[in-house]
Formats: sequence, C-alpha cells, structure tokens
Amino acid sequence: MSSETLPAFIESSNVERKQSLSEEQEKSQKPRLGEGFEPISKRQMKKLIKQKQWEEQRELRKQKRKEKRKRKQLERQCQLESNSDGNDRKRIRRDVVHSTLRLIIDCSFDSLMVLKDIKKLHKQIQRCYAENRRALHPVQFYLTSHGGQLKKNMDENDKGWVNWKDIHIKPEHYSEFIKKEDLIYLTSDSPNVLKELDESKAYVIGGLVDHNHHKGLTYKQASDHGIDHAQLPLGNFVKMNSRKVLAINHVFEIILEYLETRDWQEAFFTILPQRKGAVPTDKACASSSHDKNSASVEGGLDSDSSDEENSRNELDSQYEEEKQDKENSSESTVNSIPQ
Repeated sequence: MSSETLPAFIESSNVERKQSLSEEQEKSQKPRLGEGFEPISKRQMKKLIKQKQWEEQRELRKQKRKEKRKRKQLERQCQLESNSDGNDRKRIRRDVVHSTLRLIIDCSFDSLMVLKDIKKLHKQIQRCYAENRRALHPVQFYLTSHGGQLKKNMDENDKGWVNWKDIHIKPEHYSEFIKKEDLIYLTSDSPNVLKELDESKAYVIGGLVDHNHHKGLTYKQASDHGIDHAQLPLGNFVKMNSRKVLAINHVFEIILEYLETRDWQEAFFTILPQRKGAVPTDKACASSSHDKNSASVEGGLDSDSSDEENSRNELDSQYEEEKQDKENSSESTVNSIPQ
C-alpha cells in the first residue's frame, strides 16, 4: 500500500469503527424482547385515562369561562348604560344584590393542622373573601372559632385582615350565636344530597385542609352537635377521577356561582379545577365501559386509603403548579379589592 493511500485508508477505517460503535450503542439502548418490557400497570392506565379526559374537557372549560366573562361584561355594560352619572364604580356596587344566605367557615380544627396546612387554609380564606367581595350576589360571610395558629399566621402575613369588610370574624363557635335549626353542615360524607339552597339557612364549611388524616371528622362533628348536614349534588352532574372532597374556596365559589346562575352543573364546571378531571355524568356514562377499572377512585370517601394515595400521587405535579398559581392569584386579588 502506497504512502499516499494510507491516510485515506486510516480515515475510512475510523469512520467504519465509529459507525459500528454507534450501532452497537443503539442496540444496547433498545430493550431486548422479553427484557425491560412490563405490562402497563393499573395506575399508569388510570393516569392515561385521566389525561385523556382532561384533554377532552379543555375546550369545554375554556368555553364555560369565556361565556361567564362575556355575561359579566354584558351585565356591567348594561349597568353603565342605564345610568347617566359619572361614578361608574360606585354605581355597580350599588346594583349588587346581597344574599341573605349565611356561609360559615368553621375554624375549630386549628389544633389538628400543621403550620403548612394553616397557611393553605389562610390562602383559601383570602380567596373566599376576594370572590365574595366581587360577586353579584355576595353571601353573609362568617369566620368562626377564629384564633390559634390561624390568627397568628394572619397577623404575621396579612395584617390588613382587620380592615376586611362584609365579613363577620368571630372567636366564638358558630353554635353560640346561630340557632341549631338554621344550620346545615356541608360535608361530602353526608348521605343527604343538597338539591337547592335555602337562603334563610346558615351553611357551614369545615375549615380543615388535610381531610386525608381526619376522614369523616366534619360529618361526625355535625352528628355529635345534632346539626343537619348535606353534601353538594356533585355526583348528580359530575363524574370525577379524584375524591369528591373539594377545597374550601371551591365549595364557597360554587355556592356563589349557583346563587348567580341557579344552575348546579354550570356552577361545578365553572369552578372545579382541571386537575379534578371532571366530566358531565351523561358523557361519563357513555364511556363507562372504557374506564371501568378506574371507578373505585370516583367513589370518593368510600375508596380505601391506598387508592386515595395513588390518586393524590398521580395529581401531585399538576396540583403543585396550580397551587402556586392560586397562591399568587390570591395575594394579588385580595390586595386589589376595593376597601
């Protein structure tokens, strides 16, 4: 072999060696037949089903939110056009019709929560306050058994709470100043399903963030005090992939939305977060044969603890993102509320 062809030969042999090495690497990365392949687990299947339902409902939720915004914009425009004076902001506030319905957040579970949950409770209360202030039919809002860790956290992180308007913040238990016959405790453990709201009643929402450690506690407290109890008619309109226990602010906002629209289904689908994977019951029935394996998760409080743990783990990533968004939103909305 001549000295002229030697470099070309070396270069071509190097190229061939690299190609063979890359082919061997690709082969080593590909799992062999019967090696590395596992049948898809039930948990993965549930996750795929939830993701598919979430994608299918995305447009429906966007449409609902868009319709709500348009409706409120139209109402504001009509209010502005029907009046001739220039003080538009005050004129809109005068047109608000206050509901006689009393909505109570029961904060008597303070000692059962760690500081992390207390902070979450505080954020949810902030959101309830903000939504009630801007609602067309605001309720008579009560915070009862207010004290302990919650009050300390509010004093340290939200000193403006002492100037909140249209809210009754009381250290006493709600049973001390509201008649027992007027009270209805809202708990998803109750066998009674609420059909409509009675605006002469006082509805109690348990101020307990971590229901998983204290399942059935709000229902037990209502029963022990001899108070009427009920759950929202969620199962009549919505099928969910997660437990039927909702955040405090979601229950509060659903009630505000129902007072405005008098339509439970619209209230649920306007307020429920996307991570809940909610679908209308009629669509859920049509696809029930497809996701029969995930039915135990929909059972809410009747499912065992392992199913609940799996459900929570599968939603962790979406929940953390939405939680951060809501916390930022809560801080900005509360600070922007007219005093």
